Amino acid sequence: MPVTDNANNLLQITFDGNQVTPVFSQFSGRIAQVMAEVGTMVRAGQTIAMIDTPDIVGLQTDYLQALTTERSSRTTLELSQRTRERAAPSHLARVGECLKPIVERAAEKNVRLGIEGRRGYEEIPSEREIPQLLDEIAAPHVGYWHDMGHIQIKENLGFLDHTEWLRTIAPRTIGCHMQDVNWPGQDHQPPFLGDMRLEPLTRMLPRNCQIVWELSPRLSREEILQSRTIWKERFGE
Repeated sequence: MPVTDNANNLLQITFDGNQVTPVFSQFSGRIAQVMAEVGTMVRAGQTIAMIDTPDIVGLQTDYLQALTTERSSRTTLELSQRTRERAAPSHLARVGECLKPIVERAAEKNVRLGIEGRRGYEEIPSEREIPQLLDEIAAPHVGYWHDMGHIQIKENLGFLDHTEWLRTIAPRTIGCHMQDVNWPGQDHQPPFLGDMRLEPLTRMLPRNCQIVWELSPRLSREEILQSRTIWKERFGE
């Protein structure tokens, strides 16, 4: 403790303000138990008092309600997944049949076709089904079309890992819809102005990949120009 000299030349012992730390509770309430007296040495994280507060009742209620909602949502998701997987084989077969004349006509006209990754989990084909579909088509002018927004939304919702999927499918990727996403599901945002880690994903695309910017019509001219400037700095023209 520092020693000071007052106006009457009497010595006065005071607390060193640099060695004093005020302790506050996050909640209001009645102190039910004190576990550290004045002068006791304490350490970070040590309990020094117990407080009886009515605030905890509301927090417990909110927690239990959130837990119930999470369980209900998980049950609904699992049911939707089972329903989708049961229906998938027949619908996937129809997709293959519908694509046959399109693939043949495209070959005659020297047109490349890209099968785009979808946004909704229930849509066909899924990321698990796309390689199988491409194998069945087995045509050099047909490949995968990546959509940055669709796949990022699926990652945000916990359905897949964007990086791992792109690493897997990149050799078969012929095109990409370039866009950013505001978490969790607002896509068609200007590249590099959203919440995605867009640059490393973009660098995973094949060098000959056709990139098309797919942006919301509600974007301002300034936002698009800012995005284009960043793109040119990182990737050139």
